[in-house]
Amino acid sequence: MKQISCTSLIMLLGLLLSGCMYPSEQRAENQIPYPDQLQAVQQAIERFQTDTGVLPIRTFDETTSQYQRYVVDFNQLVPRYMQEPPGSAFENGGVFQYVLVNVEEAPEVKVIDLTTQRAIQQMQQRINDYMRQHTYAPVAEILDVGLFQLDHQALGYDEAPHVRSPYHETQLPLLFTNDGEIIIDYRIDLNMMLQEHGHSFAEGEDIRPLLYEHSPFVPNRSIPYVLDENGEPAYAITLDKN
Repeated sequence: MKQISCTSLIMLLGLLLSGCMYPSEQRAENQIPYPDQLQAVQQAIERFQTDTGVLPIRTFDETTSQYQRYVVDFNQLVPRYMQEPPGSAFENGGVFQYVLVNVEEAPEVKVIDLTTQRAIQQMQQRINDYMRQHTYAPVAEILDVGLFQLDHQALGYDEAPHVRSPYHETQLPLLFTNDGEIIIDYRIDLNMMLQEHGHSFAEGEDIRPLLYEHSPFVPNRSIPYVLDENGEPAYAITLDKN
């Protein structure tokens, strides 16, 4: 009887441990946009477009920023073209929003990293609180026409706020535009990509495509960049954002 009890206890303990570990593993899986997941969505979209002549995307207006404009609408794909959204998709508990680039020529599936949203929302709240008291944002430096670095101490930060880069093991600064929008500064990533990969950008051409051409991520909450006279990324906020 004791032997049976011990065996049962060991089996029960194993089940409990498995049950505890599974959600953690599931969450970890949901935080990586695996190539096979992107490929599955890509194939589903291509079949959908072949059958219908249109793309399965959510509706948007002209003010929607370039890389948030073509969000994949999984409601149009499930269940006919795929059983469910990938585990990494926001719609299925993941931290990525699936989007399309190059929609006019050859639509390609990419993702937006949503893990930066919390830091951006917190900064926005601090800016709103500050502006309620002072009617203006605490500008520390003018970086470009309509682009500013804010005084982080005036906003209650010990150091300038950053978010984790989806491209490299680095942190990216948060900046503020004249439109009241918080944007992520991708110059660090662009510099590294320019060193890692060849390019043939024309003068005045937006170089942000370099980021998603060599990764699954689009540069969410970004402004245009061009190459300066030294071949380095420079802000170009006056370029058409749309």
